[in-house]
Amino acid sequence: MTVRYTMPITAVEADIDELGHVSNLVYLRWVLEVAMGHSRSLGYDHAQYRDLGAVFVVRRHEIDYLGQVTVGQTLSAETWVDDWKLASCIRKTELIRDGKVVARAATTWAMMSFSSGRPIKIPDELRAKFA
Repeated sequence: MTVRYTMPITAVEADIDELGHVSNLVYLRWVLEVAMGHSRSLGYDHAQYRDLGAVFVVRRHEIDYLGQVTVGQTLSAETWVDDWKLASCIRKTELIRDGKVVARAATTWAMMSFSSGRPIKIPDELRAKFA
């Protein structure tokens, strides 16, 4: 069973673009914020990754924008790791407002060694935390 993580997000004035709704770049920021929140909730903050000698880095984002969000609206951001490879994983994220998905993302994260700057195998203990 995959561990899912949910956090609330409220759109603020600074998130709004010239069209009067949340900017596409803000959706991307929210996708990253919920991923980091998920990791921290499982005990993997910046210090833990330093101790591990490696960290996840983004290799690819794919986002489908399905609805608009305006200032003051609150969303539920839900994320989970959907697929594991040797040195990478695919994390799915849904941003939900009033029971409807307004954005859906798939992000490929690679495990990178701090010392070499190259991809390495994702440690089994880290994998187990997210499973």
